[in-house]
Amino acid sequence: MTQEFSNFGRQLAGGSGIEELMDDLGHALATGGPDICMLGGGQPAHIPEVNALWRRRMEEILAEPGAMERTLANYDPPRGNPKFIAAVASLFHREFGWKVGPQHVAVTSGGQTAFFFLFNLLAGEMPDGRRKKILLPLVPEYIGYANQGSCGDLFRAVPPKIEKTGPHEFKYRVDFDALKVTDDIAAICVSRPTNPTGNVLTDEEIARLSDLAKAHDIPLIIDNAYGAPFPNIIFTEAKPVWDDHIILTLSLSKIGLPGTRTGIVIANPKIAAAVASMSAVIGLANPNIGQAIAQPLVESGEILRLANETVRPFYIEKSSQAREFVAESFGGDFDYYVHRSEGALFLWLWFPGLPITSRELYERLKKRGVLIISGHYFFFGHDDESWRHRHECLRMTFTMDESIVRRGIRIIGEEVRRAHEEAAVGV
Repeated sequence: MTQEFSNFGRQLAGGSGIEELMDDLGHALATGGPDICMLGGGQPAHIPEVNALWRRRMEEILAEPGAMERTLANYDPPRGNPKFIAAVASLFHREFGWKVGPQHVAVTSGGQTAFFFLFNLLAGEMPDGRRKKILLPLVPEYIGYANQGSCGDLFRAVPPKIEKTGPHEFKYRVDFDALKVTDDIAAICVSRPTNPTGNVLTDEEIARLSDLAKAHDIPLIIDNAYGAPFPNIIFTEAKPVWDDHIILTLSLSKIGLPGTRTGIVIANPKIAAAVASMSAVIGLANPNIGQAIAQPLVESGEILRLANETVRPFYIEKSSQAREFVAESFGGDFDYYVHRSEGALFLWLWFPGLPITSRELYERLKKRGVLIISGHYFFFGHDDESWRHRHECLRMTFTMDESIVRRGIRIIGEEVRRAHEEAAVGV
């Protein structure tokens, strides 16, 4: 049978960077064995204190009469569990004074699903025939956005300013001089901390983006998957913000519950209601288990203590350790920079003058059992292939065991060194 796919089908089923990433991640975790250095995915670490808390909550659910049955054998409403939604709204009202209630909150089947809903709700082909896009004020940006448009290419992106902040350190900043909001822009979107780079947009940058969105009567979407107040994998100062024109997304994944697929959207009631309607159409309802586990922690505020006292310090230490391994393994044989590590689970490595592309480096490393992500995937929405920088970067995670991270970084250094040596002799 010769099967022809629709344009939408081709968009989703034609292969993507996120598919490659998750395929590598799944196979490595399932069958890779001890010699695989899985440095490519966003798999959060298994923190013993966090896992102990999840075990305690599972035991409490099993011990409470009827709780297991409600969690596993019932559908929740498409918007999410009413008690969980009320707890989320109460937490943000109590901690930050935001004027949010349950009508501002919707649960989705993971953060990835939330963005599929939001992007296709706001952008694409409009009723009057116009096509609208999502503006990314800074790339590189999260690989998982790239193929989510139901009508094809959905993004317009602006290259960053690159500021060298140390001998082997740099930071991306929003180039506001190049940032233009035209009539075909439906929303502005940023991740904070940024996946893949660990960049945290400053409070000033966020305020300027918020003002820009408000002035053009469009939403500012802030992907808070790694951000405050939970999981709070932020290593610098960053104030959480929300307003009626801001759409804030959160997730239970990075605090340690990726398998529950629980995303949270905080938006004006019209947007939140639309997201709930889309959940009903696409999946009837959302998974219950993550909401059931987290509900009392959100109600009591214990989720903030967990984020601040356990999760955040753990990843600060892992980031510092990984940067020490980079300095130890790379030495002075070739030029390299590491993006300033301000949050999230990754180091973003830049090799100016790399003789091969980051995609070729990915293939070489994969043959040696080191899985990373080629940086070129993260520069979607900006089509200038002549910009060499987009082919000189890679993303690696530092969440795995110390020995795996150290060995993987050592092999990265060896392969970059080998590429330079081959170029020098004309191989």
